[in-house]
Amino acid sequence: MKSRKIIYLDFEIDGLTNSIENAISGEVFETSIVQITDGKEIRKSEWVFNWQREIKDKSRQVYKLTTISNPTIIQGLISLTDKGDHIFMDLIESAKFNKGKNKLYRGVAGNLVAFACKMAFELNYDGVVSFIAKTQLINHYEQTLGAKLFGGNRMFIDTGEAFILTSKYFKDFKL
Repeated sequence: MKSRKIIYLDFEIDGLTNSIENAISGEVFETSIVQITDGKEIRKSEWVFNWQREIKDKSRQVYKLTTISNPTIIQGLISLTDKGDHIFMDLIESAKFNKGKNKLYRGVAGNLVAFACKMAFELNYDGVVSFIAKTQLINHYEQTLGAKLFGGNRMFIDTGEAFILTSKYFKDFKL
């Protein structure tokens, strides 16, 4: 089997919102996160990463973030691996229209990271999530997510920070 190249995550946390919010009006939209199993709804031209490969890898689970009011438009995607004692974020990406200074919605990446933490709580991993960060974003993740550097570029979100994130995005979340 071919070994995979390490992908250093470079998602931006543009703010921790209560859901996702319109970057201009501030209007907040309820979201839904659903697992993708076939990838037919993902157009390769709209994404930087190869999400079809993520979906085909049976060791990973891919989820899409949509608004409740418009479930056909994908706001962001995340690929997760259950490591048996924590959740590993393989990939995370906001839709093109949610990137840069003219983005439509804020809070997409935060929402997806909070979902990974929620899953880690549900699996009795104390909310622990890890990922490999691009070097230049390590400080950003420490400041915005409370992530800690484990070694090299590997970072993790520990129980306390995971609880804060999960509680912010998932109002009905209880430990």
